[in-house]
Amino acid sequence: MVAVPAPTLLLAPMEGLLDFVLRDVLTRVGGVDRCVCEFIRVTGMLLPDKVFYRFIPELRNGSRTLAGVPVRAQLLGSDPPSMADNAARLAELGAEGIDLNFGCPARTVNRHGGGAALLREPERIAAVVAAVRGAVPAHLPVSAKMRLGYDDPGSALECALAMQDGGACEVVVHARTKADGYRPPAYWERIAPLREALRVPVVANGEIWSVQDAQRCRELSGCDALMLGRGMVADPGLALAIRAADAWQGRGAGAEVPWPALVPQLTRFWQLVCEDLDPPQRAGRLKQWLNLLRRRHPQAQAAFDQVRVMTDQRAITLWLQQLVAASTAADPAPAGPAA
Repeated sequence: MVAVPAPTLLLAPMEGLLDFVLRDVLTRVGGVDRCVCEFIRVTGMLLPDKVFYRFIPELRNGSRTLAGVPVRAQLLGSDPPSMADNAARLAELGAEGIDLNFGCPARTVNRHGGGAALLREPERIAAVVAAVRGAVPAHLPVSAKMRLGYDDPGSALECALAMQDGGACEVVVHARTKADGYRPPAYWERIAPLREALRVPVVANGEIWSVQDAQRCRELSGCDALMLGRGMVADPGLALAIRAADAWQGRGAGAEVPWPALVPQLTRFWQLVCEDLDPPQRAGRLKQWLNLLRRRHPQAQAAFDQVRVMTDQRAITLWLQQLVAASTAADPAPAGPAA
């Protein structure tokens, strides 16, 4: 059997969901090679340091999560000088690298010429990438993320080449256009021509919910690197399962992180949420994660049903303590990650 290169697995940023709190928890579970922070919007000025630290507090830890996984800072904007200034400041603060967002489909962002809107102007993409590349030290990676186009996938190759020619060392491709939004399916096969044409590594992203999805995505896109988003939030053991299946050349179902091993991670998540988010946001964030966990873990459905009507922080903390106790009693020596 011909050996298949081990996959590189990146953790995607997701505004309002996959932020530094979930980065901490998910990288503790394991299997992730690198993270990207949610986009930091640049609108024509040098942002104060407190903004950078709010989005990527890992800057205080060598640009790594507490589990030791590198975190790359992501910028979103369309003004080359401003993007360059902010990238340079991030480099001074110790960022692992700079990622440029050309894929955000949000109407507010696109209306102001940012994110996926730039996929209609490849020459502006090249100018932004070149400005950032020239503003940071040569050793610092500058990568870019894109979609398959704004509303026409026919422009994808031109945009990808603009990123490469501007100096990007890696291109992440979300396999849908801006017009597609997040509606299934993701068109992984449309990434293949980009991977074949570019000299730099290409990372495939979009609709990877399972080991089977990951294997199919690699087959159709030709990419050995994948970026995981909602699939990893719904199944925190997904990266580990992909690696386990890969080690067996796809012959196994992959490793599974059982529910008892995830319960302590829920507690860790809640602690971070209570420390770092405003009180009105806290209960909603826990419910949001449990809602996604229901896709993979039946036990999460019961947990979600219990917590969905709760708003009091003390009541939720007590409920989590009881959940941990019940989980430990049911499985006193659970396999999987430590809390």
